[in-house]
Amino acid sequence: MFSKLQQSFKKLERAKVGSFGNDIESPKGRRAAMWHFHLVDHAFLRGLWTNLDQIAPQVWRSNQPGPARVERYAKMGIKTIINLRGTPNVSHYLLERQACAAHGIALESLALKARHAAKTEDYLALLDLFDRVEKPFLMHCKSGADRAGLASAFYLLHACGASVPEARKQLHIRYMHLSTTKTGVLDYLLDCFEADLARLGPIPLRDWLTHHYDRKAVNDGFTPRWGRK
Repeated sequence: MFSKLQQSFKKLERAKVGSFGNDIESPKGRRAAMWHFHLVDHAFLRGLWTNLDQIAPQVWRSNQPGPARVERYAKMGIKTIINLRGTPNVSHYLLERQACAAHGIALESLALKARHAAKTEDYLALLDLFDRVEKPFLMHCKSGADRAGLASAFYLLHACGASVPEARKQLHIRYMHLSTTKTGVLDYLLDCFEADLARLGPIPLRDWLTHHYDRKAVNDGFTPRWGRK
């Protein structure tokens, strides 16, 4: 029973049930999309809790913004938003894309994972975004806890020369990141990088990802303290 309910909820979240949440062009569709955004994507929880934090000069992180918050970010001077949730045809992305276009913010999108280490090319694409996007920029995932945390750690390592212990602070309970659950695989990824630094000497993050990062080994090597693997 619980499994069926969970599957139904996931289908709703991905807008696979009718057209609920994947139309913002008509007034009726936009209203439905806003309901989807607030209830299914949990935007009602993000009304006051934005998880907004500045991690470096001209670089910010947060959870998923709605249209009103995109407007506020534009007034803050944000020039680019990096969306780490991909480009699904569903409320959160459609509303964000529309709001960014309306307020002159460039929207860059990349699909990362919270409970599994991602492909090498995805992480390298993230570093490429860091190198080319216009600042000030903001990066976000859904809650601003896990994918945004790893991306922030990567930015500090790649662009600021931070140490792994310093970068690891971006994956912290203060952002609602839990290292004891499946999302702890992101902490373990940084552990693997740190271990290779100790073994091989200084390696830029891009070089490590290109030549030493082993996605399968990271995913297979991590066991969460809570929840099944």
